[in-house]
Amino acid sequence: MGNLKEIRTRITSIESTQKITSSMKLVSAAKLRRAQTAIQHLRPYSQKLNEILNNLADSNTGGEQLPLFEARDPEKIIIVVITSNKGLCGAFNSNIVKAVNHLVAEKYAAQHEAGNVQLVCFGKKGKDQLNKFYPVLYYNEKLLDSPDFAETSDVTDDLVQRFIHHEVDKVDIVYNQFLNAATQQVTVEDYLPATSMADDEKKVTNDYIIEPSADQLLKELIPKILRTQLYKTLSDSIASEHGARMTSMTKATDNATEILRELRLKYNNARQSSITNELIEIVSGANALNG
Repeated sequence: MGNLKEIRTRITSIESTQKITSSMKLVSAAKLRRAQTAIQHLRPYSQKLNEILNNLADSNTGGEQLPLFEARDPEKIIIVVITSNKGLCGAFNSNIVKAVNHLVAEKYAAQHEAGNVQLVCFGKKGKDQLNKFYPVLYYNEKLLDSPDFAETSDVTDDLVQRFIHHEVDKVDIVYNQFLNAATQQVTVEDYLPATSMADDEKKVTNDYIIEPSADQLLKELIPKILRTQLYKTLSDSIASEHGARMTSMTKATDNATEILRELRLKYNNARQSSITNELIEIVSGANALNG
């Protein structure tokens, strides 16, 4: 009977866990729908801005002389890391941490040894795991719950000023790109200097008539593109997080269902065995009395 009680207790516990995982799956699905809509609406705008930038940068108008196009030997590095504030989303955060460590080991090992690799962290999980190895220049976790273009623009403007004043030579972004609800791709993107940011396969070259000049347009356009780019990557990561959590909670709910099925079968077998033993004792007692 002690075994039956133990199984009943475990069934109750797993049923409670299953209700939690099922509720979290539904919440993540609702949030994913909103985040997915936001990133799908933002991508065409960002892509068109990048196409215009490519077209102007390839037109030999002197745009490569602009400060934000200046390619320098990367001595001082900033890596923008976008993770989540909460767990229970599979390997979403650990993959980003691994990607950052791999990036530093492959490209910036000497700079890291010299203490010239800094982080800009969006998300509590990445900051907690990476600040042991790299100094954190800026940290924000609120933007993941309520993305704000003005706040991300402030971060972009600060990075741009640091690059112009030679306080940093290279800025990279590491984040999860949203592909679909079940698939997120860890992506490392060059952010500064502002080289070609559009997809080469989708590059379109048009002969624009520009007033007053291409250089003047680039000066106005590049900061807008950089602000949009950072906001887009943040939105990508948010959608990826909800997709990863929904997938993880779906698997957890399915696993709980399978464990419950096995435990109920085990409970019924143990209960049947207990009843059979009681019947044997009763029959044996009756036979002894008759004898």
